[in-house]
Formats: sequence, structure tokens, C-alpha cells
Amino acid sequence: MAERRTPAANTDASLAPIRAKIKALGELLGRNVKVLIGKPGLDGHSDGAEQIALRARDAGFDVVYPGIRATAAELAQSAVEEGVHLVGLSVLSGPHMERVSEVIEALRAAGVTHVPVVVGATIPEADARALEAKGVARVYTPEDLALGMDDLVDLVLRARAVR
Repeated sequence: MAERRTPAANTDASLAPIRAKIKALGELLGRNVKVLIGKPGLDGHSDGAEQIALRARDAGFDVVYPGIRATAAELAQSAVEEGVHLVGLSVLSGPHMERVSEVIEALRAAGVTHVPVVVGATIPEADARALEAKGVARVYTPEDLALGMDDLVDLVLRARAVR
């Protein structure tokens, strides 16, 4: 099996403000801010998840990315074991309602109720609202991704304030 290498971190100076914000949040939390990027289901299209994982890492998050085709149970177990502050799911294939619902149910069953879950996908507006009603904190379409890492930091801050 070939070793999977992670590209070097981006040192772009334009990331300095978000890195400072993430570092400040980490100091508030007492440890680095950790996100889990999940690619649930049988969909083998991993580009979106991998791009978000790299961008999050470059911005200063600690990133857990178990790869493609993770089950809901595996993602929930990773969230617990890694002590993540946010779960991001990438769903390209059609069954986004089922895949995301399965992950949310698995997270709840594992006791992960205080961690925001976000979804990135091309999802119809009605489905996005239905996912939010099930507990998804935010649904990002490709057009929304410009909101970037600032929004993720804000979601973690709000979840922390609720606890």
C-alpha cells in the first residue's frame, strides 16, 4: 500500500488573521481547535473534502480526516476519540439526507451533542432546511464556501457558549 503524504502547510500571509483567530480560540479552549472532516457513504469523490481539510489545516485547525467511505459509526467514534470541536461532512452523491442523518444519529448515540455539524454539498434549499431542522448547524453550497474558516470559528464559539 502506498504511503499517503500530506502537502506542506500553506504559509500564505493572507491567512494570518484567521490563524490568529483560531489560535485565540484554542487558547480559550485550552488546546488546539480540532475538526473532523468526514466523507460518509460510498461516494468516492473526495476532492471537496480533501480541499476543505487542507484549507482548514492551513488556517490553523488541527484536522482529522479518516478518508473516503467512512461509516457514520466510524465518524462518531473518531469524533469521540479525537475530541473534536466541529464535524464537517462532504456529501456529493444523492443520498445526502440519509448520510447526514445517519452521522447525526451516530454522534448523538455516542454522546456528541455539543459539537456543531456542518455539511458541504450541492443540496436543494428545501433539503438544506430539513438538515438544519435535524441538527446541522450550517449547510454550505459551493457558492457559500467563500464564508470560509471564520464562520467555522464562530460556530465553535457559539457551541462553546451554550455548554
